[in-house]
Amino acid sequence: MFLALADPTRRAVVRCLGSGPTSVGELARRFPMTLPSFMKHVRTLESSGLIRTMKEGRVRTCVLNREKLGLVDDWLAEQRRVWSERTDRLEQFLEEES
Repeated sequence: MFLALADPTRRAVVRCLGSGPTSVGELARRFPMTLPSFMKHVRTLESSGLIRTMKEGRVRTCVLNREKLGLVDDWLAEQRRVWSERTDRLEQFLEEES
């Protein structure tokens, strides 16, 4: 999941899909690359589980998987808590040493 989010184009796609389902064509128009190159990003996001795609006729639509993003949010919240505790302990240590 984090590998998929490491790329700025894929993060931008996730942001766009936060507003709701969007066709691949609409999404691709927002980025300065060919459709085959853009589809690599879509496949990466899809294989990570961050998005789902559905095909209806000739239109492929991307939908954000909010549950999967919730896992990222949970992990980040835990990391913030851990690092906050560490910096609090460091601050306390430095105050005791002064």
